[in-house]
Amino acid sequence: MTESERPSATEPRFRVRARHTADTVTVYQAYRPEIGGPAARDGRFPAAWKRDRMTWIKPSFLWMMYRCGWGLKEGQETVLAVEISREGFEWALRHSCLSHYVPELHESRAAWQREVRRSPARVQWDPERDLRLAPLPYRSLQLGLSGEAAARYADEWIVGIEDVTPLAREVHGLVRARDLDAAAALLPAERPYPVADDVLAHLRR
Repeated sequence: MTESERPSATEPRFRVRARHTADTVTVYQAYRPEIGGPAARDGRFPAAWKRDRMTWIKPSFLWMMYRCGWGLKEGQETVLAVEISREGFEWALRHSCLSHYVPELHESRAAWQREVRRSPARVQWDPERDLRLAPLPYRSLQLGLSGEAAARYADEWIVGIEDVTPLAREVHGLVRARDLDAAAALLPAERPYPVADDVLAHLRR
């Protein structure tokens, strides 16, 4: 393991890390070219994008690479970096529930199920990934948007959409060549995202 891959001993198990500015945060998605191409070209999702389905956004570039296989999986060939407003991102977190039942956080399974039915967004915490896409000991946020949250995402929150498939392929090529330091140097700069504790309190298991 190179120094650039080594996780910090002080990294919390549950923390949002993302590329962000004072006003925006970048999340990643992968689509088939018929969706991803027009989205990147026009800066918004085309009519073929399904609003009635839950859409999952991921602040971690490497977790996206794990999910889409560096953009090589069928139906996920176009990798998008979607820049959205921090206001929208935090609205989704505040209106989220966990995607699974946790006795320590929920009064009962029935109470959690009621929360799922009324929440337009869901959160999963999955192991973060290194450059070899192996799991790390801390978690990466996945945020699922449906209903009102999906509509707000598509119509209000998006600031810009970039096709980062070439970056994915370049980083993958360097990883395959075992040049991990060069691959790490190309990764988006993801830093701890400054979100208030009360926003995540109901989402940490």
